[in-house]
Amino acid sequence: MNILVIGSHANAQECRDKFGPSHGYTRVDHQQEAEKFFGTSDVVFDFVIEKDRSQMEVYRDHKGVTAFLNTSLVSLLELSTEVKNQIHCTLFGFCGLPTFLNRELLEISLRREEDSTELQRICKLLQTDFVVVVDRVGLVTPRVICMIINEAFYTVQEGTASKKDIDIAMKLGTNYPLGPFEWAKKIGIENVYLVLDSVYKDTKDERYKICPLLKKEYLNQIIQP
Repeated sequence: MNILVIGSHANAQECRDKFGPSHGYTRVDHQQEAEKFFGTSDVVFDFVIEKDRSQMEVYRDHKGVTAFLNTSLVSLLELSTEVKNQIHCTLFGFCGLPTFLNRELLEISLRREEDSTELQRICKLLQTDFVVVVDRVGLVTPRVICMIINEAFYTVQEGTASKKDIDIAMKLGTNYPLGPFEWAKKIGIENVYLVLDSVYKDTKDERYKICPLLKKEYLNQIIQP
């Protein structure tokens, strides 16, 4: 298959790691540049659509395009409203945060139930298993992991345990592959903050209210020169 990646070199590499070297890969930085490759691409993975939602315009009139859009911070339905849901291509939601694509299961949301057949076809060609989840901000796994990280920050803030001790305890006690702070480092503290912020605004659930210590680390990171 010819896979078009809209995003960073790291995003493209994670696609290669996930789907293997038997496919062809093209990478571009943004949607306007990607449009000229739509005709020769079998599937698109757009990691950066959340940064400029107005770019949904490029998906409106390309009937033959099948694209997976990063919906870590916004639902697929909300993205579709950017063009008043007047979309003629096939769109799916996926988590484009670092480390979330290259997993055993692709976590996918649907824009329309009738797209299920196309999803099965594409995933068979990509040789990956998948699971369909509800189209909500943060999907399922990202919001769960970010909530765990947030709780770990509360534990450190309260002085109950150190980051290192929490990471060790979670890996030994729950058999997690990574501790919460190791996960936060791989995902990126900015991404963790933005997921929690988006999910909290969507749900008003106190479980996603950002720990002040996490917020402090996020702010310190974004103001660093």
